[in-house]
Amino acid sequence: MPAIDLVDETFIAAAPAAIAEIVSDPHRWAEWWPDFSLRVFMDRGSKGIRWSVSGTFVGSTEIWIEPVLDGAVLHYYLRVDPPDGTPLGRRDVNRARSARAKAWKAIVWRLKDELEGSRAPGTGASRSG
Repeated sequence: MPAIDLVDETFIAAAPAAIAEIVSDPHRWAEWWPDFSLRVFMDRGSKGIRWSVSGTFVGSTEIWIEPVLDGAVLHYYLRVDPPDGTPLGRRDVNRARSARAKAWKAIVWRLKDELEGSRAPGTGASRSG
């Protein structure tokens, strides 16, 4: 089991293709994970991407885009260990996991704002993209 095993699911009221277009942009990856070096090992097109991670941690990360209702659930997985294999203490793991979870939520909420725009709650998603 990896030292950091993070799972998140966020609904975005936007066309899955519009989400996939952003997720496939390498410039976004550098913005989202500046301390990671990423190598795509599974490009699932409109369904997302899986990467190998190196840098501050080593392991894998994935974004899976699941069409749901008038948008999609963006599933995020991060499974990483320290690069030198040194086990982390419980406090260090909790601190690192919490920091990664908070950073991801900031990313995905910005993405929601970008894609949902000024959509009023309870109204349909934009189907463009």
